[in-house]
Amino acid sequence: MNILITNDDGYRAKGLLTLVKIMRPYGRITVIAPKYPQSGMSMAVSMGFRQIAAKRLPDQDGVRWYYLDATPASCVKFGIDNVFADEGLRPDIVVSGINHGSNAATAANYSGTLGAAEEAAINGIPAIGVSIATMSPNADFSCVGRFFPDIFDGLTSSPAVSSGIYYNVNFPNLPISRIKGVRVAHQGSGHWEREFIAYDSTLLERNGIDPDMFGPRYAPAREEGEELYMMGGEFKDDSGDDALADHHVMTEGYVAICAHNVLNSDVREINRLRSLGMDRDFI
Repeated sequence: MNILITNDDGYRAKGLLTLVKIMRPYGRITVIAPKYPQSGMSMAVSMGFRQIAAKRLPDQDGVRWYYLDATPASCVKFGIDNVFADEGLRPDIVVSGINHGSNAATAANYSGTLGAAEEAAINGIPAIGVSIATMSPNADFSCVGRFFPDIFDGLTSSPAVSSGIYYNVNFPNLPISRIKGVRVAHQGSGHWEREFIAYDSTLLERNGIDPDMFGPRYAPAREEGEELYMMGGEFKDDSGDDALADHHVMTEGYVAICAHNVLNSDVREINRLRSLGMDRDFI
């Protein structure tokens, strides 16, 4: 099996290194990950005719390593169109993660981790995004190492029922002994409020984050009159008492598996619009 692994936290992230170790028994691994963290990029691609730096890094224990100074979805494109295509191959599967932070509920809509998986799905390649509900750079991924292989075996044991499907697997930030099991869930709903907060470098320090990991673009030159903000905010849960919303499943101590699809048309709403007579002819 030819496995392409990427992430959105950058090629040096502990979660990526852990995922490579987990996936090694499954086949030939190629890592193509962003040079710098790219959280929140969703399916953004690095366009605008700007220069994109790529580098082949030394192999590690038979694993090929590259970084690309681009978004996670771009890393998948580069892998398909360049690295694998140059060998006359395609990845058999793309696994993205392990993301530092939950990608349950509407976080999935912003996730660069899942954007990479979605890019794979658009190209007809099975894909899985893997996340854990902690932002800590030194997160304990032992629960993922213990349970993800069985989840991976289950998800890859038979083909999906339709094209465009990719999987979102979210682990609660719990020790192995406290994880109750696995639940197939659906995407929960929610939104963030008061998201722009005054920039506070001590917040990074308290979370063990080194600003240098974000690269030179993280601290651009300031112009007179500019004020500095950062994204924060408070999550408002809009799922009510829906026990099978993925973020609720995690709160109860379960690993949540959610199937997403790149085709996000709402069939019921389409049919409702037709029933209202929105279809019409002008000629």
